[in-house]
Amino acid sequence: MQNILVIGYVWPEPRSSAAGSRMMELLELFRAQGWHVTFASAAALSEHRADLTALGIAEVQIALNCDSFDQWLAELQPDMVLFDRFFTEEQFAWRVERACPEAMRVLDTCDLHSLREARHHLLKATQQACSNEADKQSVDAVTAGADQLFEVMANSDTAKREVAAIFRSDLSLMISGFEMQLLQQAFSVPATLLHDCALMLIPSASKPAPFAERAHFISIGNFRHAPNWDSVLWLKHALWPLVRQRLPHAQLHVYGAYPPPKATALHNPKQGFHVLGWADDAHQVMGQARICLAPLRFGAGIKGKLADAMACGTPSITTVIGSEGMHGDLPWGGAVVDCAANFVDAAVALYEDENRWLQAQEQGAAILQQRFDRQRLGSELINRLAQLSENLDSHRRDNFIGGMLRHHTLKSTQYMSQWIAAKNQSAN
Repeated sequence: MQNILVIGYVWPEPRSSAAGSRMMELLELFRAQGWHVTFASAAALSEHRADLTALGIAEVQIALNCDSFDQWLAELQPDMVLFDRFFTEEQFAWRVERACPEAMRVLDTCDLHSLREARHHLLKATQQACSNEADKQSVDAVTAGADQLFEVMANSDTAKREVAAIFRSDLSLMISGFEMQLLQQAFSVPATLLHDCALMLIPSASKPAPFAERAHFISIGNFRHAPNWDSVLWLKHALWPLVRQRLPHAQLHVYGAYPPPKATALHNPKQGFHVLGWADDAHQVMGQARICLAPLRFGAGIKGKLADAMACGTPSITTVIGSEGMHGDLPWGGAVVDCAANFVDAAVALYEDENRWLQAQEQGAAILQQRFDRQRLGSELINRLAQLSENLDSHRRDNFIGGMLRHHTLKSTQYMSQWIAAKNQSAN
């Protein structure tokens, strides 16, 4: 393969989100093979987007529901098209198949959106039974197992769309072993359609700051991502007041891109709760903090903030959902808890105990080295793509369900898109 097209849902912002960092890792990996890479998106140009041209990557703005994309694609003739999330596959895959039928179609799921949505549904269902807002914000993280999650997801339009996109694609890149297992066991997705491609190793700080030179707690995450905003609410209303009772002088610094007014309104220095918004250098502020707090009550995929914490030598306290898919059988670099009381106990103990803190730091470094090795993960992905390219015809023949879904589902998507395009033309 020499010519790669990536169709992005948004322009990559590696300093704003884990999804942006992951996209940059993939783009850099493809460029390292000597491949010509084009990144196209229908999204508006964003303030914090990466400069792809500096990496030798062509940037192209495209339009939704417009035949101009087909004409441009026919001229580009990519060997592989990577779709950034399932809704991008829905919008463009039928056009790719029509203009470039021999091009390999790869879906980067980022995380299972339908899994995140199912957990959010379960959290809200529990909160609805509460009589007041304080009780709602005191509800613990979702702990539903695979069977209960499937019951919710099976009735979800998002799950049906997302799993259909996975079947239609030649390969889907996954970042969580739990999600791969769920897809195979609950949704009967063949292993041949999935590839374990976790976030790759983040460069570690050469010499992390020692325990004595660090202070305060940190929480970080893009405010536009619903699980991050929910974790801030849980911290503000339930967790942080309990921490402050035991550590009266403790400070929590909350960082994240795109903080809305409702987030900045939570800023209260008297409570030690500082909403600081955008961080120019996430690793710098993470490396100055003693503990990273990531109380995620719902979500999916791998959490970039926790990988960043490990890279900076900063132990973290999170939930089972937060650590999911990241550490396997290795001990966590901090603590994984399942309720508010345990979260607070772990945060206080780790903040005050240097020996425990140093052990957690070492455990985080071991997770990065053993499970997020950039060279190994990159080589495995390139080899998998090469094997798939050599056997693409037989691979597609064996994926009958995917072919069937492309025949039926994409026809309806195609006709809807063509109807919108015709409507837009007549309006002009």
